[in-house]
Amino acid sequence: MANTPQAKKRIRRNTRRADINGARVSRIRTFVKRVELALDQGDKDAARAALKDMQPELARGVSKGVLHKNTASRKLSRLSKRVAALG
Repeated sequence: MANTPQAKKRIRRNTRRADINGARVSRIRTFVKRVELALDQGDKDAARAALKDMQPELARGVSKGVLHKNTASRKLSRLSKRVAALG
């Protein structure tokens, strides 16, 4: 158990940040799923719109430190490729 005031504060801060970061990652996953759902349905317009909405969310995740830059780039690249292949 933490003994020093700094360690106690760090524990409190870590739990708050974990909640915030978890919500961020969940939000990003939701946007990715919207693109995948549109792709599965074969709806090119919806897929393009969802991809356009997803892009800034991925960038925000990178800037906030919850996603690695290459991970976001890879996800965007793969989904863009699938959207382009629709039509």
